[in-house]
Amino acid sequence: MVIALARPTPWSLLGGLALGLLGEALRIWASGHIEKTRVLATGGPYAHTRNPLYLGSTLMAAGIALASASPWAALAGAIYFLAFYPSAIRGEAAFLATRFPDAFGPWAREVPAFLPRLTPGGPRGSRFSWTRVGLNREWRTLLAVPLALLVLWARGRYLPPY
Repeated sequence: MVIALARPTPWSLLGGLALGLLGEALRIWASGHIEKTRVLATGGPYAHTRNPLYLGSTLMAAGIALASASPWAALAGAIYFLAFYPSAIRGEAAFLATRFPDAFGPWAREVPAFLPRLTPGGPRGSRFSWTRVGLNREWRTLLAVPLALLVLWARGRYLPPY
């Protein structure tokens, strides 16, 4: 749908690339801290937001929407995220509260669920590890933004508008 609605320009592609790479950098930082279901990650980006992976994905999607240079594509992306992310965040919070009952409460009181705080809060018990990035298979999303922007560039270059 985004591709069909897209009207990319060189500037929209450049802006989308910057925003998308920021989102991927956040995802890599978060992936280097998380040991899913084993330990509650509270360091690095998890000291700013309890859901840095979701925030990173949102930034990546916003970058692709910006690159598309279409308000309709941006609206479609926003509707998708608003329809699914709030319930996913609530479900994950419930799981973590049950799985890590002693650590989750104090951390959740200090760190917002989605929009990040500027200064770190709560306990910062995790440390970044490139090994964890690999174990969390973050490499699967590493090419998402460049490939999406390549498709959008081709759309703008080779297909007629509307």
